[in-house]
Amino acid sequence: MILPKTNRLTPDQLATVTAIVAEFGCTIQPIVGAVRTIYAIVGDERDELMINRLEGLDYVERIDRIQSPFKLMDKRSDLSSHRITIGGVTLGEQLFVIAGACTIDPKNPNLFYETAQAVKEAGAHALRGGVWKPRTNPYSFQGDTKSLDILMEASRRTGLPVDTEVMEEAHIKLALDAGVTTLQVGARNALNYSLLRAIGRAIDKRPAAVLLKRSIHMGPLSEFISAAEYIAAFGNPNVILCPRGTTPTLDGYRNHPDESITPLLKEKTWAPVVVDPSHSVGKAVYVPSAALAAVAYGADGLCIEAHVEPNKGIGDDPKQALTPEVLKKTITQAKQLWALMRGSSPK
Repeated sequence: MILPKTNRLTPDQLATVTAIVAEFGCTIQPIVGAVRTIYAIVGDERDELMINRLEGLDYVERIDRIQSPFKLMDKRSDLSSHRITIGGVTLGEQLFVIAGACTIDPKNPNLFYETAQAVKEAGAHALRGGVWKPRTNPYSFQGDTKSLDILMEASRRTGLPVDTEVMEEAHIKLALDAGVTTLQVGARNALNYSLLRAIGRAIDKRPAAVLLKRSIHMGPLSEFISAAEYIAAFGNPNVILCPRGTTPTLDGYRNHPDESITPLLKEKTWAPVVVDPSHSVGKAVYVPSAALAAVAYGADGLCIEAHVEPNKGIGDDPKQALTPEVLKKTITQAKQLWALMRGSSPK
């Protein structure tokens, strides 16, 4: 990791640095921050001659070497002070809540508009809504591109930024062009490295963020963080880690709740952690407790499924979406717990 003495390198300085590392089989990836740009050395950065030549440049302050499988996401990297802001909320400064329907029903847009308004009134900061859906059964409803218009109309009506899952490269462009703020990578694609690279390329130099869910079959935590590295390596480090339950399932729950990995993640990476309690437990009656547990473990936010009339929803909504009343109570309690743990006042 190269730190310049000024806020960023000039084009000529960057060209010189790039030429030096290229001699040793490496490349340079600028990571643009709000105040300062740092320059990641992509490749094996252990060659002493390369480091000596870079440190000899009068416009380089220092070289930080991080021998980690995730150099950018590592807590010791120079991105450790990076903060992600969505809809005016900076993650880590207050509890960030995303809420909304699992799946948008294109045949009944008013249900989603009503849900969006209820989500806002309940105290959420961002709106989630499934446009495209990965389904185990090939005959189940797979989503509809028309729902993207409904999602963005709900955003306009409420003023809330939106989060939606993308499953292929075509979805990425459609979502970003429509104005989606946060691209969600679902559990089934969390290790789809081609898709992660495509997302990284697409959000470079855009004010977009990515909510990366933990794979259903995810192994070590380093595998989860390394998946985030695939996205950040293209220049935009706005990646949020989202535990959402893994296998093997726990009797009575949809998955095995994994909010307890939050402090373990925070020991390894600076990335904010937003937990999805809805998919972890899979039943609305258990979601409030799972949400509070996530906050108690130190989560920076929650991603909760909610619906104005869950029994009229599609996808997972009938079984795991919270009603507006329960959502509001859950958010209020979660914010109080978050503030209590940090010795501040609820926001």
